[in-house]
Amino acid sequence: MPYGGVINAGHRSASSVETMRAPSRRRPHIRRQSVEEGADLESIADTVRYVGSPEHKSYLSPAGTPQLRADASPCPKDLATLETLTGWLKEAIRLGNVGAPWEGGYPRYAWIDSNGTCFEARLVNQGNGEYKGYPLRGDERPDWIRQ
Repeated sequence: MPYGGVINAGHRSASSVETMRAPSRRRPHIRRQSVEEGADLESIADTVRYVGSPEHKSYLSPAGTPQLRADASPCPKDLATLETLTGWLKEAIRLGNVGAPWEGGYPRYAWIDSNGTCFEARLVNQGNGEYKGYPLRGDERPDWIRQ
């Protein structure tokens, strides 16, 4: 088969060449609470901040020009301010609602419930403790997060 997965049976014109694509291989994300031994959650919470991501936005935001991915959970436009979202992130960490792996002294994941919606924060810059966040579907919600 030629490079790129192109099938050309020889009897088809160039305009009818088919392209094979790899199936989606997205692994299920297992959301487990995991606090690194000796971690000072209060100190960690004091240093983190929410920066957002244009990949979860369908509108102009402080995260930049919207670049909503087809497979990304869109953030509600009227959600909150950066300060409020940073406060949610800090609260999630103080509560120990965090998950491995730990990178640069920060948990990769943190979770918080707001009015019945669970939000997941993901570390995007371990040097500065910066996170993006997005809402989870009901079936993605960790069962140990209180509503």
